[in-house]
Amino acid sequence: MTRKYKNDRVDWKLVFSLKNFLHLLAGTGLAVLAMKGFMIPNRFLDGGVTGISILLHELYHVNISLLVILLNLIFIYLGYKKIGKTFAIQTCIAVILLSLGLWFININPITTDKLLIAIFGGLLIGAGVGLVIRGGGVIDGAEVIAVFTRRKVGFSNSEIIMLINCLIFAVAAFKFGLETAMYSVITYFTATRATNYVVDGIEEFTAMNIISSQEEEVKNFLVNDLGKGITVYKGERGYLPGSFDIKTDCQIIVTIVTRLEIKQIQDALRDIDPTAFVYVQSIREASGGILKARPHAH
Repeated sequence: MTRKYKNDRVDWKLVFSLKNFLHLLAGTGLAVLAMKGFMIPNRFLDGGVTGISILLHELYHVNISLLVILLNLIFIYLGYKKIGKTFAIQTCIAVILLSLGLWFININPITTDKLLIAIFGGLLIGAGVGLVIRGGGVIDGAEVIAVFTRRKVGFSNSEIIMLINCLIFAVAAFKFGLETAMYSVITYFTATRATNYVVDGIEEFTAMNIISSQEEEVKNFLVNDLGKGITVYKGERGYLPGSFDIKTDCQIIVTIVTRLEIKQIQDALRDIDPTAFVYVQSIREASGGILKARPHAH
């Protein structure tokens, strides 16, 4: 009998975690600073819910705190259906904190330079969104609706998010001018990069694949000197232009490291075997085995 797992319980330890709450608080604080100090006074948009909120606020003069609550209700519901109750509760907390911050905190425009607004507004709101994700919730639910609708429409998450944001920026270009829309694209791009950096962190896991004639020395260095876990695949090397028929058996050594460790290992490999072939792959997630501990979003 196949056991089915469903995330239908609330993990109150995560909900009441001080670390998660501080992530939510800091993230929403940065989002408020970005929106009120940079973006809203200059009609600059981000993608997703933030962009829609600012757009509707400018077009219809609806209080943006109210818009943040109303527009996120659907994402809270979809998150509850697709991800679980804990996620929905933490998203509620984040959205309420953001709405309260936008309601009560008044910030004078920090700069009128459009490029600075686009870059620093994007950095701040991107970092804020990333911190909220690390705290277990979201304040921009475009990815939630992308996951929910992916199977129904046949597009990938990225394609759905891109479509939503293209519509937002098209309306911005029509209502506020092409220049403002183009600066908003810079804001969105900057925010996306900042979010990815905060969520993945500087210690994002990376796979190093090593093919060397000094296999035992490489394995000894990785395991005994660095304390790494390794996986070894059996392969063949050769098949070179001009000597296609010449091939030899080899071992493909794979280890999971952080970005901070790549240079150290590459330098050591040059001493062990200057002709070693090494290629590096970024990976989205890794667990189990022997991995360097790093902070995780719950």
